[in-house]
Amino acid sequence: MKLLVLNGPNLNLLGVREPGLYGTVDYQGLLELIQKKCDELGVEVRFYQSNHEGDLVDAIQEARFDCDGIVINPGAYTHTSVAILDALKAVALPAAEVHITDVTKREPFRQISYAGMACQGHFIGQGLQGYLNAVDFLLETVQKNKQ
Repeated sequence: MKLLVLNGPNLNLLGVREPGLYGTVDYQGLLELIQKKCDELGVEVRFYQSNHEGDLVDAIQEARFDCDGIVINPGAYTHTSVAILDALKAVALPAAEVHITDVTKREPFRQISYAGMACQGHFIGQGLQGYLNAVDFLLETVQKNKQ
């Protein structure tokens, strides 16, 4: 099994950006945490981060060729990008939405998740653990779909 872990704008600044909200682990630390989990499960993983909406759409579209599922934290594009929603729907891969903070308890404009509308799993406000929970969820989902 192979997963794409896709991160949107400003997630490359983990550990620097608002550590009171997002913690002190940097982006590389997040990737190492996910890689370790995937290694333990025998799951291949590809990471991609961009601050540009079109790049994220391209990565989603490319995943249809070699991935079984997508873990996505679209960052601020969660609340604005119909293009990311449409790309997720188009590739029809199982997807899990992750948000480090609990966006449901933040500003009113964060209450809509366009990307989440195309995701089967939602891991909101679980910190970095949400990524690991999303990996578990997708592994289980893909295995069920193959039966």
